[in-house]
Amino acid sequence: MTYLTSPPLPRPLSVLRSDPERRLGIPAGNGTAVNTAFSGLIAAVLTTMFYTAVYFLPEHHFRAMLLDRGPTQYFAVFLGFWCVVILLFKRSKLGVQRRALSHSVVPETHDFVLSSQTADHLIRNIHAIAEDPERFLVYNRILVAVSNLKNLGRVSDVDDILRSLSERDESAHQTSFATLGGFLWAIPVLGFIGTVLGLASAIGNFSSLLEQQSDVSGIVGSLREVTGGLSTAFETTLLALVIALVVQLWITAQKKAEEVFLDDCQEYCLKQIVSRIRILPFEQSRDV
Repeated sequence: MTYLTSPPLPRPLSVLRSDPERRLGIPAGNGTAVNTAFSGLIAAVLTTMFYTAVYFLPEHHFRAMLLDRGPTQYFAVFLGFWCVVILLFKRSKLGVQRRALSHSVVPETHDFVLSSQTADHLIRNIHAIAEDPERFLVYNRILVAVSNLKNLGRVSDVDDILRSLSERDESAHQTSFATLGGFLWAIPVLGFIGTVLGLASAIGNFSSLLEQQSDVSGIVGSLREVTGGLSTAFETTLLALVIALVVQLWITAQKKAEEVFLDDCQEYCLKQIVSRIRILPFEQSRDV
């Protein structure tokens, strides 16, 4: 005899299980905010591995540009890796947050009305969908707004609360890119510092060359020391600008993706919550 078994329920969403930092036990901010210290540690390891690999490369102009052009190259590459790690974490965190938008928190029936009497039902639905709903931006907005509806019975403030939470999330979104903005400013500056150091070295070598050599042939033969300083001057800026360009394009794409997500969260709340709110007669008399 065969028995029919019901299909297993889908596993609830969980930021603690999906977030790349929280899975490692690293404290992280809400939404797509990244732990700066932890990402910097990973960037330091990646930079060390990168330069170890470059050190064992055969003699080449690329190897010389990374190893023989002064200290600013190392710092520029390190900050570049730091930006890459932060952006990869933010991309992963955004994917985790987006999963919440694929689930409906209200019953699919068109006759469902959200009021102070049905708020508990909505809260139970959210906790069934996600184990830690407060860590999902969109669910946290709904929980705060619906809790106000449940406790106070006033539906007039729900839309205002959702708008206020939306503005708070947008501000947090801008703050999460502050570190990246600082690094993006510092990388070209490091390149310009390398340029100044290279030019200073070239001028110093040329001055000592004129003092040591009296004939033209000797000066021409010793110009290699001067050109080495010029290589440092221009290649440090070249590398820094290339890193800054790549990081800037990536930041722009990530920022746009997060802004689209925040807009989708606002639309989700409008469809799931605001459009389902109805003022019952006894609630209307209470608000008057």
